[in-house]
Amino acid sequence: MNVRPIRPFPSAGRRITTAAVALAATLGLVTLSACSAVGSDGRTEDGKLKVVASFYPMEFLAKEIGGEHVSVTGLTKPGVEPHDLELTPRQTGSLADAGAIVYLKGLQPAVDTAVDQSGNKHVADAASLTRLEEHGTAVEGDEHGHGEEGAHEGHEHHEEGGADPHVWLDPLKYAEVAKGVAKTLGSADPDHARDYDKNAAALADRLHALDRKYTEGLKNRASGVFVTTHAAFGYLAERYGLDQEAIGGLDPESEPSAARMKDLHALVKDHHVGTVFFETLASPKTARTLAKDLGLRTDVLDPVEGITDDSKGRDYFGVMESNLTALQKALGTK
Repeated sequence: MNVRPIRPFPSAGRRITTAAVALAATLGLVTLSACSAVGSDGRTEDGKLKVVASFYPMEFLAKEIGGEHVSVTGLTKPGVEPHDLELTPRQTGSLADAGAIVYLKGLQPAVDTAVDQSGNKHVADAASLTRLEEHGTAVEGDEHGHGEEGAHEGHEHHEEGGADPHVWLDPLKYAEVAKGVAKTLGSADPDHARDYDKNAAALADRLHALDRKYTEGLKNRASGVFVTTHAAFGYLAERYGLDQEAIGGLDPESEPSAARMKDLHALVKDHHVGTVFFETLASPKTARTLAKDLGLRTDVLDPVEGITDDSKGRDYFGVMESNLTALQKALGTK
């Protein structure tokens, strides 16, 4: 098993965009949140707790744990790549007006800025509810061997650090986050705290069952190496003893260097990789180019950042089970 760090996330270019969004966020708070907060108790007209969630994995948690007691609004629309989200002033204002916020700091800079400025006291930050680690892909540099049974020995690379925010792709880490979200909802809405804890426990049971399904499903495999466009699967790879080799980085829009593509050509041949994975919300162009050059198959490995009509599954569990099937096929278990 081998997981390696990459450059800091997000990129410098994205920080420039964030600066502009921060100005809009500030204006939005002045014009919207100041007035909406007046007389607001963070509830809908029928008494439900208003919860704002940053993107699909957080929205899924809020709905599953909140159940009938909450009204959940997602900031990232289906089909929108969440890393690129820019908030409207109205969305920014909704954060101050919410009864609770569920987000993941470090994934969406625009949301990070707006949450910090919202003044909301009931915030569940998924990044603080489990331990983040550094994952990524290799880039050109020093030469040394690493990986499953000495895999990739002799390939040249160096490593640059950065916290990986994709914790929801590890079912057990996602279960840890769920329990923390329940505490935040219970703090915002004490009358239903027991229900939130109960719902979170039930969700954790389902996530533990999913973990067992992955453990058993990937046990007898011919290979542990998989190639994907986006380095989103570091936690999943680490949990199940796999070796993620990403064409790009933690940022799905990052472009691989010529040296990285050369390294991948050698890796694919050395480890008899037959599939290159791409995802539904980012361009498959690079994956298809690599696959065409080497005569490989392509398939979808979905980071579950958003559910669309193209998703192989109707919710988190459906997509994760489709991912397991895709990995089993690519790694020679079925």
